[in-house]
Amino acid sequence: MSNISAILITRDEERNVADCLASLVFAGEIVVVDSGSTDRTEEICRRDPRVRWHAEPWAGFGPQKNIALDKATGPWVFSIDADERVTPGLAAEIAALDLSNPPFDAYRVPRRNFFGRRWVRHGGWYPDSTVRLWRKGSGRFEDRSVHEAVRVQGRTGTLKGDLLHYTYRDTADFLDRMNRYSTLGARELRRAGRRASWLDLLARPPFTFFRMFVLKRGFLDGGLGFRLAVLYAFYTFAKYAKLGEPDGD
Repeated sequence: MSNISAILITRDEERNVADCLASLVFAGEIVVVDSGSTDRTEEICRRDPRVRWHAEPWAGFGPQKNIALDKATGPWVFSIDADERVTPGLAAEIAALDLSNPPFDAYRVPRRNFFGRRWVRHGGWYPDSTVRLWRKGSGRFEDRSVHEAVRVQGRTGTLKGDLLHYTYRDTADFLDRMNRYSTLGARELRRAGRRASWLDLLARPPFTFFRMFVLKRGFLDGGLGFRLAVLYAFYTFAKYAKLGEPDGD
């Protein structure tokens, strides 16, 4: 059996979870921590004999993933989201690693992010490398309710194979999630002692657009690149507008 435990958090992911699990061919166990699914997520997950299913109240993205991490029994951990897929090339690369005597304690993985059916190649969306595989005990998720990342102690390498990330189905999906994520983002800034001024609202959204569309060459993705730069500028405005509200929590 593989010495890699995959960890996954879910809630109402019947649309995605079967393909996600099927792509984890190198995992000896898959720890799923669910926060109240009312669809067929549990039924689909339990079909895979590697899955260890746990129901836990929602604690925020970072804390929830740490709950899954603590339940993993393998010496190495691979973190994945339900809307992601491991490509065959990445799976083969991971399976070929000598994890008994590796040169690194963690590995970054490049992600191919999709908007609808299109792979977004510019605007900062690729390679979007992020730590996904690490020796258990050498890494842990930040205690953040959104935009969580793994903090690693030790050396970090980068794998070549891609992780596919089906981020948003369409503009409506982006706008729906933007409302939630901008609220969580404002809350994180407030926890860090940040405050918003009129200058933030004036300068940050257009700079977000300029960074994505010009500096990170989003214009090479054509109309989609323009649309994404506008959407992320709108997200930035919403986050700082919420941060500036006096009654924010």
